[in-house]
Amino acid sequence: MALAGVRVIELAGLAPAPFCGMILADFGAKVIRVDRTKVAMAMDTQARGKRSVAVNLKSPEGVAVLKRLCIQSDVVLEPFRKGVMEKLGLGPEELLKENPRLIYARLTGYGQSGAYAKAAGHDINYLAMSGLLSMLGRSHEKPYAPLNLLADFAGGGLTCALGVVLALLERTRSGIGQVVDTSMVEGAAYVGSFVWKSRSIGMWNNSRGENMLDSGAPFYDTYQTSDGKYMAVGAIETQFYNQLIHGLGLDAANLPPQMSFSDWPVVRQIFTKQFETKTQEEWGHVFDGKDACVTPVLSLDEVISHPHNQERASFHRDAQGEVTPSPAPVLSRTPADPCLAQDPLIGEHTRPVLEEFGFKLAEVDQLLSAGIIECNVAKARL
Repeated sequence: MALAGVRVIELAGLAPAPFCGMILADFGAKVIRVDRTKVAMAMDTQARGKRSVAVNLKSPEGVAVLKRLCIQSDVVLEPFRKGVMEKLGLGPEELLKENPRLIYARLTGYGQSGAYAKAAGHDINYLAMSGLLSMLGRSHEKPYAPLNLLADFAGGGLTCALGVVLALLERTRSGIGQVVDTSMVEGAAYVGSFVWKSRSIGMWNNSRGENMLDSGAPFYDTYQTSDGKYMAVGAIETQFYNQLIHGLGLDAANLPPQMSFSDWPVVRQIFTKQFETKTQEEWGHVFDGKDACVTPVLSLDEVISHPHNQERASFHRDAQGEVTPSPAPVLSRTPADPCLAQDPLIGEHTRPVLEEFGFKLAEVDQLLSAGIIECNVAKARL
């Protein structure tokens, strides 16, 4: 796989950092998640392909163990607030002295500098600070956050993974590592660059929820079907819009012009009534094979059964039998090969990982008896 041979130390965290680690693991990196000791259950639901080492970082001996892992690795991924790793003596300045080739990836809400660098927050806060939240919502309604996707995962985990891969690529030329400072505010804003860049062409002249791409246009929205499900419509271009009108059984001559903004509410009512006349499956048959940009709104459980997704293996079932997305993008020669094994228990791989990093058997036993590390091999599942 593309990242085969790359060693990654991921400090256990929530949501964005685990997603970044999973991406790297999916594409071949050896990702070792460092968990705390005396924790009953991991909060990482994106642990696919990772191994777990449990280390007590409240002890100097535990910090020393983590340092040995870091300086023998290619990437360190840490999700803590500014200053936490420095207090442990494991900041980038210290570790890069020991391993100049190290990629030190820092994933936080506000970045490593600025007035908010040490402030707490969640996706909705970072999205608000990015400017994008002000654009999201229906007309005459308050802004709403579309799940915790834009900042946590697009602007956070995915952007950080891109930064890691860029730094690894640059290292092939320079031979040295660097710090990747990922701010979820900046990452989300960068993902939304189109919004800023398209203001000059009038894309967002109207209030929130009244523009062409923010649910203002009747030809870019969702509509309920007779069975309580929904269809998604994105018929922006004229040729697609004409196919939409034809599929709905409407006569274009009896409708206002597509781009007549003042008539959009009336057209929306007409579309709403038409979509209510058939089930989602029936509308699917109507629009399949037509370039009308109309698709069913599938649930998380339905996606794996759709013929197109089946043909591309876009989704698969994990070891627990749950539907999950397959890694993307698809590389032609070195595609991702997601691990189908169950997610690791906390400390499940402590002993073999430490031995792999040069720890002697007696040393591991001593650390174990002193409570510096935890091994849960006995609980490991076959």
